[in-house]
Amino acid sequence: MRHSETPRAGRSDHGGAPGTDHAPGGTGTPTEHTPGAARDIDDAVLAELARLRDSIDNIDAAVVHMLAERFKCTQQVGHLKAEHRLPPADPGREARQIARLRQLAESAKLDPAFAEKLLNFIIAEVIRHHETIARS
Repeated sequence: MRHSETPRAGRSDHGGAPGTDHAPGGTGTPTEHTPGAARDIDDAVLAELARLRDSIDNIDAAVVHMLAERFKCTQQVGHLKAEHRLPPADPGREARQIARLRQLAESAKLDPAFAEKLLNFIIAEVIRHHETIARS
């Protein structure tokens, strides 16, 4: 899946050199009118930086699409819970999911605390949606 190319002038991203702008199209190369632009950086370094940033952009797009799919499923769960008068939150399920995600994070060499924070943020949003559905 390829993320659509958008201008990124003035955007600080994932590890770019301070004071560099991105040319439209996501090349990650400094623009000529950027104050302090590192014009003496090797072209191979700039090409590798652009390649890595393109990968980051693609991964970000995939994450957004996966979250959208996840929320489509949780919306269906919310409707099912509302229809059967079940509570919006399920603390037991949430605890099992957090434990499961922490294990997945560890095996993926991702900080389990970060993974838990992310899942807690997502769970809070899901519960908010379920409460809204239950009220409607």
